[in-house]
Amino acid sequence: MFDLVYRFDPTNTAQRKMPLNAAEACQLLMQGNQYFVDITGASGKESKERVIPLNHRTFGSGDGDIPAQAPFAAVLGCADARVPPEMVFGKGCNELFVVRVAGNVLGQESLGSMRCAVSHFPTLKILVVLAHSKCGAVRETVDMYLEPRRYMEMATDYSLRCVEEQILVAVRVAAMSMEEVYGSQVIRGQGGRNALIETAVVLNAAWIAACLRQEFRTRFPDVGVVFGTYDLISRCVRLPLSPSRQPSEEERGLFTPPEDAGKFRQLALRMCSGNLVRSLIGERPCAA
Repeated sequence: MFDLVYRFDPTNTAQRKMPLNAAEACQLLMQGNQYFVDITGASGKESKERVIPLNHRTFGSGDGDIPAQAPFAAVLGCADARVPPEMVFGKGCNELFVVRVAGNVLGQESLGSMRCAVSHFPTLKILVVLAHSKCGAVRETVDMYLEPRRYMEMATDYSLRCVEEQILVAVRVAAMSMEEVYGSQVIRGQGGRNALIETAVVLNAAWIAACLRQEFRTRFPDVGVVFGTYDLISRCVRLPLSPSRQPSEEERGLFTPPEDAGKFRQLALRMCSGNLVRSLIGERPCAA
């Protein structure tokens, strides 16, 4: 059992500590995720409490004063109802600027929202693309890739097609990489399909983060851009190289997106060679 408590103290006038740069912002996010992992891991025999403090500087007092927006991070996340970014990162009101859309894709509205955040909030230090395991939008795109006739079923639905066509880039790279490592038939079985989904989830987030970095690196070079995958089982933000519920230090965290096509391919091959993909397709995992 656990309690997640938002506590408003109108007498508390202290300024919250703000990160000075992207590295500190990333560290603050991962500390919050560790709090979330710890509290949600409580068994029925123990009780844990996580208090998220609010004061008039972040929440307003209710007497008509309106706090200025002061997020330190902007998060482009999936609209999946199981992945609320403020809870995932253990943050409260006025700390995160959140944009959510199916598949965490970067359409014009999403990009415009992120540009608004970067342009208007001097407190902003980092942009985060947050994907998650077993993403439904990625799953639908994988099924369309494996069965091209399905494309015709949604070809006239422009809004849905816009989402899936963006994800298709990551799915294609994931499929090519899996075939390179395991052979041309690997993605045709159920295990191969599941492995393709989880690989594409990561590559989609990495690709979108790379696009965001390219978009903002000239005018806003001090704003960092990272990506990560929220594991629905372990509740960790990680790079899912293994099926373990206790990710290694190598897996845990938010990551800088690939610099170029070659680095993007390296990430794809790294994912495909990891124990998560091996376990899903029935290959013996590599020794740790």
